[in-house]
Amino acid sequence: MTYAVALFFLAILACLAAAGFFLLRKGDDGANDAQRSQRMARALAWRVGLSVVLFLCLLLAWKLGYIQPTGLLRAA
Repeated sequence: MTYAVALFFLAILACLAAAGFFLLRKGDDGANDAQRSQRMARALAWRVGLSVVLFLCLLLAWKLGYIQPTGLLRAA
């Protein structure tokens, strides 16, 4: 379970990095700007989708008993 969550976080970060790359990339003409904006929007949509899937998977794992909440640690 830990590996799956870590892989999801890496995929989310990769999508964020791709969106940042497309945001900062310089274009020569106006048509390239439209394509760059579309690619950036698609990367951000993937990031949001992966985040929602990760949240739902964690919620399902909690409901099925695969993971347990531990609560906050209290200072003695």
